[in-house]
Order: sequence, then structure tokens, then C-alpha cells
Amino acid sequence: MLYYLSQLASSLPPDAPMRAVLSPLRLFFYITFRSAGAAVTALALSWWLGPRMIKWLKEMKMVQDYVDRAQESGDLQSRIRSKRGTPTMGGLMIVLVLDVTALLWARWNTLILLTLLTAVVLGGLGFLDDYAKMTRQDSKGVREFIKLWVQGALALSIAFYLWMLPSTSPLISQVMVPFFKLPVLHGTAGAVVGILLTTFAIVGSSNAVNLTDGLDGLAIGCTAIVSFVFLVLTYVVGNSRTAAYLNIPHVSGAGELTVFCAAMIGACLGFLWFNCHPAQVFMGDTGSLALGGVLAMVAVLIHQPLALALAGGVFVAEAGSVLLQRGWFKFTRLKYGEGRRVFLRAPLHHHFEKLGWYESQVVTRFYILCVLFAVLALSTLKIR
Repeated sequence: MLYYLSQLASSLPPDAPMRAVLSPLRLFFYITFRSAGAAVTALALSWWLGPRMIKWLKEMKMVQDYVDRAQESGDLQSRIRSKRGTPTMGGLMIVLVLDVTALLWARWNTLILLTLLTAVVLGGLGFLDDYAKMTRQDSKGVREFIKLWVQGALALSIAFYLWMLPSTSPLISQVMVPFFKLPVLHGTAGAVVGILLTTFAIVGSSNAVNLTDGLDGLAIGCTAIVSFVFLVLTYVVGNSRTAAYLNIPHVSGAGELTVFCAAMIGACLGFLWFNCHPAQVFMGDTGSLALGGVLAMVAVLIHQPLALALAGGVFVAEAGSVLLQRGWFKFTRLKYGEGRRVFLRAPLHHHFEKLGWYESQVVTRFYILCVLFAVLALSTLKIR
């Protein structure tokens, strides 16, 4: 919105009296300026909205009064305080701040609108899941297959839309792999693989962030780190000269996603202010499903979906631990008549809690790992 207001300065005649007054608005033409503004705006909005949102959730009795899955076994000694009674559905604040800030500072194009659509749809799905948990007072929520169907339908719709649109068709039909200069697949085969890859990225990332959201500040902090990676990638991909120099595909309009990523960093840091240990509010599925899907959406729109697997290595490890645990348990139960475990508990962060790590230790060490994965992802810009 601010970008369009800035066009007033350039549209006025040279001798117009208001031209000198409005000339500072030309700053809004610069992506770097608008990105900085978006980050600060999102952070300030989160700080302002946070206490009000927490109070409202408590008044609406949207608190965690059911037994958390991580506490069902009753022997996690590293839990210093009970999570019960803490407001959840704080993801409403994240999605609201993210959407308002992006609409305020970004130039509205197809890439921005698709990203905002992803945040709203997956945030709405997470809201229904959280609301079901609150009203039923159990930890079941929306059934898993329903969530997967909604996520899959959204991802497939976006993949086909991008493929059918001439300006964005290469994002699907040309499959890019980190550390390679040229597409590894293109044409019909590339389109098939691209559609599947886009769907898997959105569904997988959404659920991976959701699985990571089990300790105070863990998921939101890691999301902020990964968002910084895509802040850099979107700026590079959106700049034709820089993209050509680094031998990566240029995507017209991708620079506006830099503004979105900056807004996401600000929103994440603002929420982390209230979500750090001991948490005053949880994001719930409302926030985790939306953030995970949005990260994948940005990766797809800049032609780097597989780079998300590198930058989000912590999320991959968390999701992989659950898949491995479930798969091995079912296999050994069929073979030996008794299910066996690979980890003491899944997702992976609960395994380390079982080993005796304090919650703050797990979160801090996962942050360090996330930074290392971020550096690895950024190295793909030069190592090709």
C-alpha cells in the first residue's frame, strides 16, 4: 500500500507545489527500505498486540487444559513447569501481523498474493484444529487425514496454477537442485516432478514445523532463522544482475518476497518475545501450519524448493524422527509381535528431554544447529 502511495510523488508535474513535500516517498521504491520497514512494523505490532491477544485468549478460555502429548507418559523430568493453562492459538497474532505488514509494505503481485493465500488457508486449518482441541478438551483435534487432504488440495491447486500461468510456468516445469547451475529436469517430465515436489514441499514443511512446535520458543525461533535465509535468497533471485552473476534463475517480482520474509522475521521475533521459556502463549497449529506452508511457498516461488530442506534441516530432522519412529514401531510389531522404538520419544526434541536435557538446553542447541543449516543453504549461492 505504501508503495502505491509513493507513486504520487513521481506522477506529479515537476512544477507541482506538493512534489517537494512528497519527494521523500520515493524511498518506498527501494526493496531494502521497505524490507526494513516491514521487519520493524511486524515487530512493533507483535509487541503491541501480544498482551492484548494473550488476555483475549484467556477470556475466551482458549487455554491448554488437555494433557499435552509430550506429557502423556508423565516422566519428562526436565519440564520445570506444567504447560496446562497456557493460552494457545497465538498463531492468530502471527498470521494477522504477517498479512497486515505484507499488505502495507509490499508491492502486490501474484507471488505475494499466493503466499498470503497460503498463510490464510493453512492458518485457518490450524485454527479449526486448535479450536477442536479446546472444545473437546483432548489432544486429537482435526483428524490427520483431513488435514493432509486440505494441505494437499491447496498445494496441488497452487502447483497447477503456477504451471498454467506462462510467467511462472518455469517454476514448476524446470526442476532446480542446489549446487547445480542448470535445471536437472525440464519439459513434461520436469512438470510432473515439479508438481509433486511443490506439493510435497508445502505439505511436508507445514507438518514439519508443526511437529517441531513442542518446546517453548523452538519452532518460532528456528522459523526466524530460516526466514533470514530466504530473505537473502529472495533478494538475490529478484535482482537480475545478482542472479546472473551467481548463475541462479532470476524470477521477476521475487524481490517483493524479500519484504514478506522481513515481515515474517519481525513477526517471529515479536512472538518469540512472549513464547520464550516460560511461554506466556503458544502458537498452536494456527501458527505452525501457516508458517511451515509459507516457508515452502516462498521456496517454490523463487525456484529453490530443495534449498528449504537444507535451510530447514532441523525441521527435516524433527519430521524424519517421527516417520522413522512410527515406521520402525509398526514394522517390529508385525515381525516380533512387539513394537520397538528408535528414539526414546519422538519428535526428536523430546528424545533429548528424555536423556535429561533441560528444555532451554534443547532449544538453544537446536538454534545453533539451525544456524549451521542456514549457512549451508546460503553456501549454495556460490558453490555451483
